[in-house]
Amino acid sequence: MFAIRAIGARSIEYVRRMGVMLLFLLETVLFCFVPPIKLRRLMKQIRFIGFQSMLVIVLTGAFSGMVLGFQGYYSLSRFGSEAFLGPMVGLALIKELGPVISALMVTGRAGSAIAAEIGIMRMTEQIDALELMGLNPYRYLIVPNLLAALIAMPLLTAIFDVVGIFGGYAVGGNLLGVGAGTYFGEMSAYVEASDVLEGIYKSLSFGVLIVWVCCFKGFFTGVYTGFGAEGVSRATTEAVVLSSVLILVWDYFMTALLF
Repeated sequence: MFAIRAIGARSIEYVRRMGVMLLFLLETVLFCFVPPIKLRRLMKQIRFIGFQSMLVIVLTGAFSGMVLGFQGYYSLSRFGSEAFLGPMVGLALIKELGPVISALMVTGRAGSAIAAEIGIMRMTEQIDALELMGLNPYRYLIVPNLLAALIAMPLLTAIFDVVGIFGGYAVGGNLLGVGAGTYFGEMSAYVEASDVLEGIYKSLSFGVLIVWVCCFKGFFTGVYTGFGAEGVSRATTEAVVLSSVLILVWDYFMTALLF
């Protein structure tokens, strides 16, 4: 009976925590429509999430495209279909790898920093000070991150896709002999606008997931993860792990049910 009681208590706690997370997201979305928007804070977060993530996005995009070019060429050559290397690389990047890998990179670089920053503010009572000064912490801390992610994630994904496509051509065209006309011509024939929109929709939803989880873990540091430096480190770790898992799970459901 003790074991059953412990399992039930743990399950109820997880359900309650999911409810708190959902209310946190709903309140954040509500305050997105309450003016005025903190424009200076918003621009700062766009620079932090977007511009400062470009280097890692360009590097991972280039090498992802090169790997796809190598593996795709040798796989297609078994069936005499090397001409379809361009569509294969383009569709793989635009529909799946671009949004997913970009989101994972942003989670590791920016999401962890957001969770740690808000967690430290909670530990040092800076969030309580904001409330005492009459400032809404959601509007000041969470909303700018959410809007910045909605702006930056599609742009980062687009950069990842473009760099990856040219990385695939650098391997397929320059090293393996696939012509530029064949590579880009077949790609333009098979890649449709709906495929590009699918990647954009995924990147938008991943941006919401990253900010939602990372801000929640940081905002409730001390409530669910303990106090002090250990609590902040646990909150940051849980934010990155949970965000990464949710990105992959949500990507599957979007692909299977919506597209």
